[in-house]
Amino acid sequence: MTKQLIRSIGLWGAVATAVGIVVSSSALVSLGQGFGIGGKGFIFAMAFALFLNLCVAFSFAELSGIVPRAGGLNHYTIPAMGPFVGMVAVLTGYVLVTIFAGSAEAAILGIVFNEVFPFEINSNVVSLLVVGLLGFVNLFGVQIFSWTQRILTTLLISSTVILGIIGLSGIGSGQTISNSTAFNPMGWGVLSLTALAFWLFVGAEFVTPLAEEVKKPKIYIPLSMILGLFIIFIADLIFGLASIKHTPLDQLAGSSSPHVDAAKAILGEKGMICMGIITILATSSTLNTLISSIARMIYAMALEGQMPKVFGRLNRWRTPWTAILLLCFLFAAFLLLGIANSSSLSTMILAGCICWMIAYIIAHLNVIILRMKYPNVQRGFRSPFGYTFQVIGIIGMTYVILNIFPDPVIKVEIYKYTLIFLGLTIVYSIWWVKFIMKKSLFKPIPIEDLFDQIDYEEKNKIS
Repeated sequence: MTKQLIRSIGLWGAVATAVGIVVSSSALVSLGQGFGIGGKGFIFAMAFALFLNLCVAFSFAELSGIVPRAGGLNHYTIPAMGPFVGMVAVLTGYVLVTIFAGSAEAAILGIVFNEVFPFEINSNVVSLLVVGLLGFVNLFGVQIFSWTQRILTTLLISSTVILGIIGLSGIGSGQTISNSTAFNPMGWGVLSLTALAFWLFVGAEFVTPLAEEVKKPKIYIPLSMILGLFIIFIADLIFGLASIKHTPLDQLAGSSSPHVDAAKAILGEKGMICMGIITILATSSTLNTLISSIARMIYAMALEGQMPKVFGRLNRWRTPWTAILLLCFLFAAFLLLGIANSSSLSTMILAGCICWMIAYIIAHLNVIILRMKYPNVQRGFRSPFGYTFQVIGIIGMTYVILNIFPDPVIKVEIYKYTLIFLGLTIVYSIWWVKFIMKKSLFKPIPIEDLFDQIDYEEKNKIS
């Protein structure tokens, strides 16, 4: 009998997964720089970015309610626009981004560890140890992943909030300063920071690839994404306001690690150590979610014939072990080759993030197309107000892509890498679909075929 994924993740485990990918080291940098540039007015950009990501959550919640499969966006796109678009969306918007962003996060962890703690250990050794440990944990079943993620997320959010409350209350050892008294000195111009604020929330939909392992997925998946986004907004708001109460705005805006500067200003050396711990927790949480969720996307694609069959294998703990090992190997390779520390990596990551935004646009289009093609299909969650959130989401994503970076020279570089990423995945996807799968690029698979697969797998699960 074929081994299948099993449902064992509860609501808090799903929330922890939704939060885990979002609160990363790079997000903490974006938070500090955003408040440094926009002052308290950055709250408006955060609120707009939160709304755009709620639009994303609504679309992914509806899609996951229709097709509760481990493949995530790929399985939502197959019945709407065919296998080619599904492959491009997942490979560019998730797998490719993961390779670069995950390696960078791992590198940051090692660097921060060396800066904060008095241990003479090579930063790459620290990073590799953490990647290896998290990969090992993920091999032993989704329950172990879920417990690890809950612990990491709880410690991460609570530490950030506590440090922020200390800063806002003034009970820390740091001195408050007098920044600009105007609440929003940039006026409507503060919305130009939406692209920066967007990265504070991006990735909450990473809970959807766990759809076959979440209890009550039609309820817990949408609820976990919505709760996760608001938890992140509140935690970031508290720490952001505390940061500008103790740190000059220009220092936050120009720093490569503004969150560390703010923590040191709030609590002195103890604050720096505290933020070092938070950074390590954030990076570990991000890597843990990336390894788990992306491995399941690759696993599901292999089952559909869109990736080599070896990645469709499960071990005795019913985890996609070959896909997990592949991701850990790529993270380690990029670290050892020094790619994760290269000067152009941030540009490549932003290019990858544009691909992520394109994947979001595809998700919104999937909702519209599937409603038109299958108006009567059962939906565990239905995005409210017709197509309102999908249309707003598409327009909002387009705006963020067009305003990805203020410097026009760097913006051109970002677009160049984006075209390279898209070009590579488009060529690979065309070759795989036409010559390996021997299928039409844009011929959708009837949604009933996916339902038949789900019914078959549910009947054959091993408890």
